[in-house]
Amino acid sequence: MLLLLLGIIVLHIAILVLLFVSTIVSSWLVGNGYSADLWQNCSGPATGTWQCLTSSSNEWLQSVQAMMILSIIFSVLSLFLFFCQLFTLTKGGRFYLTGLFQVLAAVCVMAGASIFTARHTEWQTAEVASYGFAYILAWVAFPLAAISGIIYIILRKRE
Repeated sequence: MLLLLLGIIVLHIAILVLLFVSTIVSSWLVGNGYSADLWQNCSGPATGTWQCLTSSSNEWLQSVQAMMILSIIFSVLSLFLFFCQLFTLTKGGRFYLTGLFQVLAAVCVMAGASIFTARHTEWQTAEVASYGFAYILAWVAFPLAAISGIIYIILRKRE
């Protein structure tokens, strides 16, 4: 039982790290001398000096930012609720509230990454840009958070 709890906590912390990195790191779109994330666009001219500008204020980009921040908040709340329920839940009880918040985190990540996928062509300044590793981490965090939420919902408290 202790290994199961440890595994669940490690999975949850790994999801939190993925969410933080994918939200903060500047590589949702990368190209030749170009890097963009949710917060700024950076371009590196031939001289090697990077110039970073604040991202545009498109409504869709702000919704992606909000979804990613909400996913972090829901995941942190889920971890906090898990520890609270771990000590206060009666024997045989399920971690429904914890699972609900983790599933909400997964839905927020999916919504944010989907909006970015559909609308990034209106925003990118480079002709040839590909998705960066932070974008891929967001999509990796989505199924992991969903699986984690389902595990929390199925999980029963034992002595």
